[in-house]
Amino acid sequence: MPRFTVRNAVIAVNILLLTALFVHLKNELWDKHSPTADLGGPSHIPDELLDDYQTAATSHVDSGKTLKVNSGVESRRTAVVVASQASENATWLHQYFPDWEKNIYRVDDANAPLTVPKNKGRESMVYLTYIIDHYDALPDNVLFIHPNRYQWHNDDPDYDGLPMLRHFQIPYLEKEGYVNIRCAWPLGCPNEIKPLEEAGEHREAVHAGGDYKMAFQQLFPGVKVPESVGVSCCAQFAATREKIRERKKSDYIRYRDWIVETKLDDSISGRVLEYSWHMIFGKKPVHCPSAKECYCKVFGLCKLDCGDAGSCEGRYTLPRYSSLPVGWPFIGWEGEDRQRAAPEE
Repeated sequence: MPRFTVRNAVIAVNILLLTALFVHLKNELWDKHSPTADLGGPSHIPDELLDDYQTAATSHVDSGKTLKVNSGVESRRTAVVVASQASENATWLHQYFPDWEKNIYRVDDANAPLTVPKNKGRESMVYLTYIIDHYDALPDNVLFIHPNRYQWHNDDPDYDGLPMLRHFQIPYLEKEGYVNIRCAWPLGCPNEIKPLEEAGEHREAVHAGGDYKMAFQQLFPGVKVPESVGVSCCAQFAATREKIRERKKSDYIRYRDWIVETKLDDSISGRVLEYSWHMIFGKKPVHCPSAKECYCKVFGLCKLDCGDAGSCEGRYTLPRYSSLPVGWPFIGWEGEDRQRAAPEE
């Protein structure tokens, strides 16, 4: 009986050794070269990462990509906020920028889907109303612009908003927090308003005059009135959600209340805000980067020939009139045929 037990034990050990050897050879020689099983893709991987996941799972080459599985990855939201009237047309934004959220306010139609409490203060009433109403659910990036595709203040050789927005550098906006969507200096830079020198004055030549000083003291209580204020016109700019929220919602409500209550004409109250947005979003009173630097960072146009701080060859020139001819850009100022100065792209 003891001899039988020892024999059986030896056989059992041999069987275990052979089994272990078989498993090892299978793993080393066969499974490495067998077809990859159907992974199917775990359900918690976002669709935009599924291709990367499958590529990495089936390839023996390191793709260099880090998978952010189940990390809540989302595409960043960009919105445009437009102040328009019934006579103006912003449909081009839907055609050319379908991925951007459109918020087109109609200031002269109380029954419009998006309107304002009072048609006063020009575009500033729209911009403030949007911020107040969306403060707790703002998109990542917000562009505040005027409605028509062709407008004299658009920073483009043809005053065309399409290439202007196509070239606008969203990554630079996200880095800066606030960006003025205009680089040319004519009108606004380097020091459009001198609140202290113009104190008490109110005439067309100084635009806001002493009214700016009084308004500044109400809008920014406790802040020293600057000697000079400058920013390239004309109230088209962009800001990130984080930058907007650096100020309390109550501040924006106070700004809008000021517009509603002020006895200043719209042309003046709107102008006060036009030359205050950059300070609201953290810039110094004079915010006039050189045109060369601005065109490179804001629009990605880094090879321009710029003769002085405020202009670059082939870019913006001040038009003859504030209203462009009917048929622009293919009809010129005298009704003559005209070629575009730059491509739409």
